[in-house]
Amino acid sequence: MKRRSPSRLLPGRFRSRSLRSQLLSRSLLILALLLLLIGGVQYFVMKNFLYSNQAETLLSQIRSLPKELIMNDSFTPKRWERNASGESEAPAAGTGAAAAPGVPGDGIRQPFLFLPDTSLAIVGREEGFMSRSNESGLPAPQLSDEEYEAIREGWVGKRNGAYKIAHDKNGTEQLLVFSPADGPRGWDRLIQMGIATAPLRAIALRQLFIFITLSLLALAGGLMLYLPILRKTLNPLNRMVRTVEELDAGNLDRRFQASLGQAEIDRLAESFNGMLERLQISFASEREAKEQMRRFIADASHELRTPLTSIHGFLEVLLRGAANNPEQLGAALNSMLGEAKRMKKLVEDLLTLAKLDRTPVANRTETRLDTLVAEMEPHLRMLAGERTVTFDLAPEIRGMVDSDKIKQVILNLFHNAVQHTDPIKGKIAVSLTALSSPANNTALLSVRDNGPGIAPEHLPHVFERFYRSDAARTRKQGGAGLGLAISQSIIEAHAGRIEVRSKPGEGAIFEVTLPAL
Repeated sequence: MKRRSPSRLLPGRFRSRSLRSQLLSRSLLILALLLLLIGGVQYFVMKNFLYSNQAETLLSQIRSLPKELIMNDSFTPKRWERNASGESEAPAAGTGAAAAPGVPGDGIRQPFLFLPDTSLAIVGREEGFMSRSNESGLPAPQLSDEEYEAIREGWVGKRNGAYKIAHDKNGTEQLLVFSPADGPRGWDRLIQMGIATAPLRAIALRQLFIFITLSLLALAGGLMLYLPILRKTLNPLNRMVRTVEELDAGNLDRRFQASLGQAEIDRLAESFNGMLERLQISFASEREAKEQMRRFIADASHELRTPLTSIHGFLEVLLRGAANNPEQLGAALNSMLGEAKRMKKLVEDLLTLAKLDRTPVANRTETRLDTLVAEMEPHLRMLAGERTVTFDLAPEIRGMVDSDKIKQVILNLFHNAVQHTDPIKGKIAVSLTALSSPANNTALLSVRDNGPGIAPEHLPHVFERFYRSDAARTRKQGGAGLGLAISQSIIEAHAGRIEVRSKPGEGAIFEVTLPAL
């Protein structure tokens, strides 16, 4: 059956967008915001530049403009003087600009216009505000007295602003500049000139529109170039996704390429490889544990079935009348007793293994290991029978151990040697030595025999539960194959190590290493 990725199994509204689309959309969003910010800053900088440049132009026009064309001395309307013949004459000196042809007979001065679309006004502290624009120009905006006073103070303190923005009576926005009417010190009267800002704003907006158009074209071109680059950049990640989809419990030997040229992807590949290795080890351990459990159950069932079958057979014999025959009755009861003891020993070993798996060793005390082995010497010699037994124990070797458990280990190893050596020619050697190193001190306990030895293919399995190699070491007494497994569990619980070395025909050496004080 074809597997589907988890994202395809989710409803549409719960599906996450792909990484490529997220990177693309976020990159374009950030780029668009940056371009928008740059465009806004550019618009305001451009507008301020145009306003400042226009203000300098207006100030230059004011400075180059003859003052008599703008104002008169009294700053009030003057009448034209007439000669004796009744003809009009030019106004007296200091009366301001000349009237245009066709001046009315009353001689009132007409408003002055400097340029079209330009406003002009004169502002005096005593005289007030007077517009000098005619109908074809712009009406001059009038500011408040406080604003004019601030402009005068700015001229005196040489901190006046470059320009001001104001609206006239028609609502037209104008850029205003100011200059002293009577030279640098004549700040009581100001010349105000203004110009409409609409053309300047139109230039700034046109530049902004051009920038936005070019930015949109750049975004479109970047999108077309960014898509294939982004697709190529994400190819290693897509390959990893396909590899993960192909993995299952039986195919954990696949590994990701860890040198793809992208640091983040390489680290991710290394992490995945480490995870796959741990999973592979975990699955292998689980399979091995299941196989061991299967063998354990089969071996335990076989070991329990043998004495139960024997007891069942003897009971049937007794029920058929053998109970009335004293000889048959005694033999049957003795055989049943032997099978019961064997079954009891097997159950006790199984319970011991279960306890060691749950709580390995609880009671540890400082113990002299040489004294512990010496205490067991009489019992061991009795088990050996006519076999030759030697003891070589180094004195004053101490360790934190559970004495009863260590005695059980020694008994199991010695009993194993007894089972696999000749009753008459057998030799068993028990030794205890101290091993010192800069890192730690250890005690080495070894049990050597001269039995038939163990074949190399059986050495890795001698400590497995219920494992026996009858071809190499014939069992002469009924053992279940749990003694060495129990010994290994006890030694590992003491942070020690148990090993076996053997060659066929040269006997076997079991060595136990324990931490020493």
